Amino acid sequence: MERSMAPSMDLSKPSTHANLEAAFGGESMANRKYLFFSEVAKQLGHKDLAKLFRDTAAQETEHAFAHFRLLHPELVVNDPEQLSDEEKQAILSRCLELAIEGETYEYTTMYPEFAAQARQDRDSGAAAEFAEQSSESKEHAGLFRTAAKNFGLLTPIEQHHAETYGVALEALQGKGSAGQADQPIPGKWICKVCSMIYDPAEGDPDSGIAPGTPFEAIPDDWHCPICGARKASFVPYREAELKTA
Repeated sequence: MERSMAPSMDLSKPSTHANLEAAFGGESMANRKYLFFSEVAKQLGHKDLAKLFRDTAAQETEHAFAHFRLLHPELVVNDPEQLSDEEKQAILSRCLELAIEGETYEYTTMYPEFAAQARQDRDSGAAAEFAEQSSESKEHAGLFRTAAKNFGLLTPIEQHHAETYGVALEALQGKGSAGQADQPIPGKWICKVCSMIYDPAEGDPDSGIAPGTPFEAIPDDWHCPICGARKASFVPYREAELKTA
């Protein structure tokens, strides 16, 4: 898709670069919030309000794209027809490199640290309030437990994303074709909706699924703890793999 060339900007000042990243993050978050609000309005029968949220979300996307083009002018495409195959590959490689960088940070640093902090918060302040038998403390403890659990579940998801992007990058470099392993990892299943990976060694204790429970033994009315998808939405987990002739 052809896009206008982004204007050049001096990003040598750290504050300007940081502000652009913050603005990109804010607009991106607004986009997802408004899409969520749109779904809520749709479920409640307010079609006009749902459309308003969707339209606003689309506008926020354009705002976010404008900031991202300034942050990464090397990715801006003005006229694809004027690009050599090498230049096209360089742009796509850079996109994959940034995707790998982001996903790797999430599964090696962000979610493990968030999970640890959530457990700490649960064990300190929330636990102390719980000792007072207040309903508020029970709510806090539950929220922190859920946060710690979700952060832990998201860690292998982001690792899966990073590895998939890594294989895609190697394929783009002509080393083979992107695919999946012929055989699934024994016992592990992945949600087709959100990529949550069910590991029988971990189970899903919060849903009454004890560690050591094989996926086949989980009740049919069980739902994905991340996105709520039904058990039928899971398929055997195959790792990303580079296929060579």
